[in-house]
Amino acid sequence: MTLNCKCGAVTLKVARQPDFIHECNCTLCTSAAARWGYYHPGEVAVDGVTSGHRRTDKPTANAEVHACRACAATTHFVMTEEAIALHGNTMMGVNMWLADPADLAGVEVRYPDGLAWSGQGEWDYVREATTL
Repeated sequence: MTLNCKCGAVTLKVARQPDFIHECNCTLCTSAAARWGYYHPGEVAVDGVTSGHRRTDKPTANAEVHACRACAATTHFVMTEEAIALHGNTMMGVNMWLADPADLAGVEVRYPDGLAWSGQGEWDYVREATTL
């Protein structure tokens, strides 16, 4: 599956659909206009120049969100050094809004309540999951 930013300067390639997609309501995800599919970093190829942003409203940022330098479309996130030290380099998020909808047919979309999440434990969800 190939995903592109709005201007085409950044391309992401993954070999499979995500297991599910998170459309989170937290301030980071909503301001980034992101709907995340999760992969191991070795499963994602990123081609093009991006700039990274780490949130500053939490004591520790666990993700660095990347966007195309030309069109500013959010493309992906990587784990920060602090998060990797705690959990290993096990996850990368790809913005599924950039995917062709046909490539996501049958994938479940979950709606975590990131606004209310304490940062510990399991997510609560704001509504029932849907399937694309």
